[in-house]
Amino acid sequence: MHEAHQASIIFGLDPVWYSGVLFILTYTLIVAERLNRAIVAVSAASLMVVGGVLTQEAAVQGIDFNTIGLLTGMMVIVGITRKSGVFQYVAIWSTKKVNADPWGILVMLVLVTAVLSALLDNVTTVLLIAPVTLLITDELKINAYPYLFAEIFASNIGGTATLIGDPPNIMIGSAVGLSFNDFVINLAPISVVILLLFLVPLYFIWGRKLSTSDEKRQTVMNHREADAITDQRLLKQSLFVITLVVTGFIMAHSIGAEPATIALFGAALLLVLDNLPRSIEEQSENVHKSFNEVEWTTIFFFIGLFIVVYGIETTGILEMLAEKVLNLTGGDRGVTALAILWVSAVASAIVDNIPFVATMIPLIESMAPDFGGSDQLMPLWWSLALGSCLGGNGSLIGASANLIVAGFAERSGQPIRFLPFMLMAFPLMLASIAVSTVYVYWRYF
Repeated sequence: MHEAHQASIIFGLDPVWYSGVLFILTYTLIVAERLNRAIVAVSAASLMVVGGVLTQEAAVQGIDFNTIGLLTGMMVIVGITRKSGVFQYVAIWSTKKVNADPWGILVMLVLVTAVLSALLDNVTTVLLIAPVTLLITDELKINAYPYLFAEIFASNIGGTATLIGDPPNIMIGSAVGLSFNDFVINLAPISVVILLLFLVPLYFIWGRKLSTSDEKRQTVMNHREADAITDQRLLKQSLFVITLVVTGFIMAHSIGAEPATIALFGAALLLVLDNLPRSIEEQSENVHKSFNEVEWTTIFFFIGLFIVVYGIETTGILEMLAEKVLNLTGGDRGVTALAILWVSAVASAIVDNIPFVATMIPLIESMAPDFGGSDQLMPLWWSLALGSCLGGNGSLIGASANLIVAGFAERSGQPIRFLPFMLMAFPLMLASIAVSTVYVYWRYF
């Protein structure tokens, strides 16, 4: 048994069974959507500790504070930046570029989301893009759901392409010592192909039906972008901080700083700049507003989910599953690579891809002797990266970015439901994995 357990599991139950059943129950309640998902996750996390699967110290260890810090810092930055009117500016500018055509807007948002997700990371990207999307769809009086759905996919596809685009890639990169260029050379080509192919079903599902009245289009075309900027000083400060933070993300590896540190430093700096000229009473009110911009529901959902998944991880359930997969492949390198691709895709749709990748890394490393050295493992690493990043599209809790978008949608009164999302997203995710299968086999075997 893992050192993270307490000595006494409640009522003498088997920790594997207790944590497994609790995980399934948590997932069922999230899918059923009778209770808010943050309540479900925090309650389940408490039961992991109360039930004795984890000590309180172990539960805290299970929380990925890098993700929590990155989310909180970026939410504060985005919340303050929004007050300058820059998102309205971008919304008007991008809408006018495609003559306010709903399908044109969708394609533009998909491409921008994918490119930014590769250069920043997918969480930061959706924090910037989702508010713009809601402004555009509101202005044109069209349903925001197709746009938000497409952006979730684009953010995870774009994030697959680079070392910094998606947390699993950062983990694999640092474990194996891979560079930014290694990811671009191996994963960017297939990411571009999958993104372009994704636009085809998107067009047939929604693209043909997206329409708005000529007068709504004309109203948007008549807007002047410059009028959207309400606070020039704040705009300059925000752009300065965002540039600083983005530079930090790109150089994170070489300066030895974690994304959370960079995001929280940026948030603190922007809070200082925004509040310096104000009186102490105004500062209190202003800081309060800034912290209200944080999607606390999403943050607490993550905290709870991390603890629940850490509970099943410490009881060895994830490891048992991974070993089963490797035994089934019979030691064939090609079969193993493709098995890793498919299993990590399905698993990442069900549990958050971060703990799954953390479990798979040592397992793949231990296979080096069987396959003749660690250089022979490269196709397996690329399969793990593709499966875990693209698999995040399979459900609403598959990747951090998905939950951020869902949080924005909920706030705007257009919630994304778990099951309808999954029924459409899961088959599309499997299609992207089928394309990846062809690519992995053709390129490495």
